[in-house]
Formats: sequence, C-alpha cells, structure tokens
Amino acid sequence: MNDSFYRDFEDCFRGTRGLITSRLGVYLPFVRPLSTRDLPARALDLGCGRGEWIELLGENGFEAFGVDLDEGMLAACGERGLNAQKADALGTLQALPAESVALVSAFHVVEHLPFDTVRALVREALRVLEPGGLLILETPNPENLAVGACSFYLDPSHQRPLPSALLGFVVQHAGFCRSKVLCLQEAAELHGGTPIGLFSVLTGVSPDYAVVAQKNAAVDVLSRFDGSFDTAFGLSLATLAQRYDRQGEDRAAQIEARLSSAESQADRRAAQADSRAVQVDDAMAQLAERLARLEGQLHAMLYSRSWRITAPLRWLAGVVRQIRQRVTKFFGGEQ
Repeated sequence: MNDSFYRDFEDCFRGTRGLITSRLGVYLPFVRPLSTRDLPARALDLGCGRGEWIELLGENGFEAFGVDLDEGMLAACGERGLNAQKADALGTLQALPAESVALVSAFHVVEHLPFDTVRALVREALRVLEPGGLLILETPNPENLAVGACSFYLDPSHQRPLPSALLGFVVQHAGFCRSKVLCLQEAAELHGGTPIGLFSVLTGVSPDYAVVAQKNAAVDVLSRFDGSFDTAFGLSLATLAQRYDRQGEDRAAQIEARLSSAESQADRRAAQADSRAVQVDDAMAQLAERLARLEGQLHAMLYSRSWRITAPLRWLAGVVRQIRQRVTKFFGGEQ
C-alpha cells in the first residue's frame, strides 16, 4: 500500500507505540544473550512497521535494521531516525550472506504471505542466522475464537490464519534445533484465581502467539537461552476450558455437599420430632392413667356409705354459709 491507509489502520487497531513497545518487552530475555560480545549483534526485522522493535533493540545494544513495503510505515520509521528501507522480506533474506545476523524477526507478517513463501522465509532465516541465532515469528492466534472467527479478517491484507502447531512444525521441519510457542497478550486478570465465565473461554485465549526458534550451536551457547525456553507463556483454549469445567465440577460438588447437609439436618429434625412425638404419647398415656385413677377414686367416694351419711351435713353447712353471707351483707349495708 502506497498511501497512509495502512499506517492509519495500524494506529487505529494495533495500538499506540507505547503499548506495542511494552508488549515487545516479552522477547528481551530471549534476545539479550545474543548481544553478549564486543561487537553489537545484528538484527533484521521483516515488515518492521512503525519501528517499535528496531528502536527497542537499539536501546538494548543491537545493530538493528528493518524492511517494509508500506510507505506510511517507513515514514513513521524515518520520523524517529530508524534504519528501515523499502524492500521485500524474502528478497532481503535471500540477498544476505549466510550466518550474517544474530536475529531475524517478523511481527504480524506471516499471515500476509502465501504458505509457500512462509516456508521459504523460514528456510532463508535459518541460512542467514549465526549459530545460536533466533527467529521470532509473531502472528494472530486463531485458537482464540474471537480472533479466528472475526478480528483476523478485519485486516484486508490477511491471507489465512496459521495455527501455532503448523508454524511450529514449519520451523522444526526447516532445521531449527529447538522452538517454543509463546501465547501472548491475554488479559492479566485471567491468570488469577478469580472464577471465569463462558465468555472468557471463548475470547480469553491469548490473542497472539509467537514461535521463537533457535539455530543449532555449541552446548555452551545454547545453554544461555535455556531459562527463556523453559518459561511458560499465555493461556490456551484447553487451559481455559479445563479451568471452566473444574469450576463447574466444584460448584456441583458444593451444591451436592449443601444438599447432603440439608438432608442430614432434615433427618435429625425428623428424628427429634419422632422423639418428641413418643414423649408426648408417653405423657398422654400417663395423664390418661391418672385421670382413670381419679375417676375411679371419685366414683368410689360418691358411692361410698360415708359420703351418703354425710350428705345432710354437707347440705346444712351450705345453708349456714348462705345465711351467714346474707346477714353480713344486711348489717354491712345498714352501717
């Protein structure tokens, strides 16, 4: 593209220079061992864009230069005094002598190229790299379902997404001695222990990934990079899906435990109710027995000889009580 469209597109959708530079910092532990010598290590950035990586490499002791085909991007590099020129990525590699650079990088380039060109680019990168040199290829991650189904096609110059397993195989098949897939740019909060929803599974996978491949070299050279190659990066779809499934299983287990606890409490309360019912039944039986005894005693008393003999006396006592009450009331009223 010869106008400013692609530069404006990158400014709108890729992010600010500051943001991109901060993201590129993830590669510094990989590349720093390349510059541990008297002369600055040479680094070539293919499709250098606005030049954030060239600038960052320069700040870390590299002699970095880049190529791009977009005039707007090259203008952005020129504004910052960066070493970038208009040239084709594969043609630039083919023109370089063997073992002439320590680092070859291409950020969001391979998805713009035909697959055969990607393979040729990887083979040429291996040829021009010094022993122990690194190739970095960063590209959108189609394992992120939102990327693979939508945002990848936002860029009209994209050809096809490349799964990480495919790109990893390409560098191994070309002859690199080891490679590593770095999943990148996922939301930081997804690394915590907070619960995740289905939306996070669908869109939370690292939206970009990179393949970092190393050319064979002596063991003492390769060992300087072991720490970086052993470090884990990013979140895969499998990781998030398994985490989501575990959350579901944990919730089901919690619900099961609560149901079991509720059943146990219900059983205890039912047992307590049964016990109380037995106590009530016993109390009612005792009360019925006492009433029966009292009824028997009352019946025996009412029909006894003494009760019949003393009946007139009880009647007379009642009459006397009534006379006494009336007399008391009469004289009390006169006063």
